[in-house]
Amino acid sequence: MKLKIPDLCLVVLVGASGSGKSTFARRHFAPTQVLSSDFFRGLVADDENDQSASAAAFEALHFVAGKRLDAGRTTVIDATNVQRADRAHLVELAREHNVLPVAIVLDVPEEVCLARNALRPDRDFGPHVVRRHRAALRKSLKFLGKEGFKRVHVLRAESEVDEAVIVPERLLNDLRHETGPFDVVGDVHGCRAELEELLVELGYALVRDDQGRPVDAVPPPGRRAAFVGDLVDRGPDTPGVLRLVMGMVEAGHALAVCGNHEQKLVRALRGRNVQLKHGLAESLAQLANEPEEFRERVVRFCDGLIAHYVLDGGDLVIAHAGLPERYHGRASGRVRSFALYGDTTGETDEYGLPVRYPWATEYRGRATVLYGHTPTPEAEWVNNTMCLDTGVVFGGRLTALRYPEREVVSVAAHEVWYEPVRPLVVPEAEREPDVLALSDVTGRRFVETAHRGRIGVRPEQAASALEVMSRFAIDPHELLYLPPTMAPTATSQRPDVLEHPEDAFAEYRNAGVREVICEEKHMGSRAVVLVRKDGGGVVHTRTGRAFFDPPLGDELLARVREEVTRAGLWDELDTDWLLLDTELLPWNAKAAGLIKEQYASVGAAAAGALGPAVDVLARTAERGIDVADLLRRTEGRLANATGYRDAYQRYCRPTDGLAGVSVAPFQLLAARGRTFHDRDHLWHLDVLGRLRGDLFTRTRHLVVDTTDDEQVARGVRWWEELTAAGGEGMVVKPLANLVRGERGLVQPGVKVRGREYLRIIYGPDYTEPENLERLRKRGLGAKRSLALREYALGLEALERVARDEPLWRVHECVFAVLALESEPVDPRL
Repeated sequence: MKLKIPDLCLVVLVGASGSGKSTFARRHFAPTQVLSSDFFRGLVADDENDQSASAAAFEALHFVAGKRLDAGRTTVIDATNVQRADRAHLVELAREHNVLPVAIVLDVPEEVCLARNALRPDRDFGPHVVRRHRAALRKSLKFLGKEGFKRVHVLRAESEVDEAVIVPERLLNDLRHETGPFDVVGDVHGCRAELEELLVELGYALVRDDQGRPVDAVPPPGRRAAFVGDLVDRGPDTPGVLRLVMGMVEAGHALAVCGNHEQKLVRALRGRNVQLKHGLAESLAQLANEPEEFRERVVRFCDGLIAHYVLDGGDLVIAHAGLPERYHGRASGRVRSFALYGDTTGETDEYGLPVRYPWATEYRGRATVLYGHTPTPEAEWVNNTMCLDTGVVFGGRLTALRYPEREVVSVAAHEVWYEPVRPLVVPEAEREPDVLALSDVTGRRFVETAHRGRIGVRPEQAASALEVMSRFAIDPHELLYLPPTMAPTATSQRPDVLEHPEDAFAEYRNAGVREVICEEKHMGSRAVVLVRKDGGGVVHTRTGRAFFDPPLGDELLARVREEVTRAGLWDELDTDWLLLDTELLPWNAKAAGLIKEQYASVGAAAAGALGPAVDVLARTAERGIDVADLLRRTEGRLANATGYRDAYQRYCRPTDGLAGVSVAPFQLLAARGRTFHDRDHLWHLDVLGRLRGDLFTRTRHLVVDTTDDEQVARGVRWWEELTAAGGEGMVVKPLANLVRGERGLVQPGVKVRGREYLRIIYGPDYTEPENLERLRKRGLGAKRSLALREYALGLEALERVARDEPLWRVHECVFAVLALESEPVDPRL
């Protein structure tokens, strides 16, 4: 007897004591899959038969079962489960984790149960217990399906139990074995002509019946179409669209998931009481002209559509309204509802339509999710998701995505077939391109970026940035970019350092980045230089403030401009302005007040107190008093304090105006009409290396193959030489510059700072073993997330500048970088 169960489910064994549940479980399931109530009673009470421990035992069992289901592992509950209340808890557990509950009932004869219990010395209860179990079981049998069990298997004899075979089956949404490639089509909404046009554009050959109607479309070799739902309603030819798509699905040329409009159409065709809104009346009128056989075929097709599919080994998910990662490959009413309708905030917009929760902005899953449901003017990537409903029925476009190529293909609507309640494109209030508005940056904001989707800014972050921007920042017309924060490499487990290059090389190697470039990290102040050929420009800090007062700033820009002209970069790059990312040296050129008030005062106080303390302790020891340990610790602290003072002093030197000041450019950010993040870092350093003279300092660098042990060792040695000579350390970056990995953007760079430099950051005594051990627990996740978000915003700002978009479009990205800087991230990282 074959017992079919989903390959991800919660199996509930049901049967009286002695019915053979534990033996059945051992025979058919792995030991780790089976959670026995007896075993858990033993866990909590050291006695598997202690019925007084049952409440605690089942609490622990349910907890472990939940963890297994959360991890996507089939779980078997071995308990009597003859009471409806006990089963209700398990059905709810399955629903909570969006898996299907399955009941396997061992309804063997009473005499068999009694005989088995008599052979077990630990079963000292009387036959009345078995009779009570069986009575409860018989009473429940016909109601198990109504209780929520999706499959119920009843074994009524010993022979049936012995001959049973468990047959795991894929869930209907599990098409991981289908690897494509796919052409995923957005919401069609009855627009047959546009669908035909799009399929031809994608290379499909239309097949027509004897009346000239398309009934199939043969794909290019190896490819397959997939529809995200909402084939019906609103458009001029719902029957024609269904005839074509049903033919493609039946021929194996396409897949289709259910949309909310298909679900409602089925209910209407079956005579249910539904509101004839949102184009349903038009579909019913069109289908009324079709034969009854066709309408029945439509009902069968639409009713059989699955809510979502998981494809290509789990790398692709298709659902009508999208689907968060926790629901991928799961089966429950909650999952189906989200796949069909999405999730709403409970609010309505100015058009009376529900405000939908922006799940895609928080999506960080491995799988690409393609969906429709909510019309958007253009198909754009948001994290690793894309909405393909571009409003063809409202006069927009019908869009498909070629997967895995990630190529968007679309055709224009032939006309506006249905007037939308909410305009497909909400026009912006007209204003001059360079006029800013407070509403651009206040409140909760989402900025769309090409490289990381929607990035959110909370109201309190915006308020913090507004304070800085309004009081201290330069003219927004000149503020085109703010540099992102940079995350350190993973914390080293070496006993004497917090950061080490091997960890940086390993990180990039694991992310699939073979070649990296190590750049000397200059200890100065980050400076963005906007230099214009005609004499304008600005030098500003990473918070948007002018670096120097006008006379000195103008002089520095004049010298940069002169050198750019001498190097011939205006003509070579066909531009009249350049934006450079640089480090301005020395550190005290900008941070003199910080050094004096924060670092110098600590160093002076430490040396002033610890030096005399060492002298006193040394004289005390000479008198024969045992203070050796205290003397040793104090001498160590004095040495640490001396190292601390040496660390910050080596980055300071006298300056007078621009005398003693130097600029170390390391990246060319943008020029008129162009950005340069598609050029590798060697190109940047080569171009910027042509800027010479006393003002410029070159950035030393080394290319390392992360898969070559010898080159990795050479990179480590170079870092050791840099830091031993007093350098801050180095920055390790993907040589190719902008790089995307399996999980999205790869960190654009990680800093690897030297042991002595980090005294400035963590204090004189941070190298003491107990302090190092504590610092190894520093969390880097928030810093890394912040670095990637700011990086994506910076790139977006530059690309908008290059496209000559309005100032407010550029400024919202720049402002968002400054706003994110107020996140509660450890500033020492």
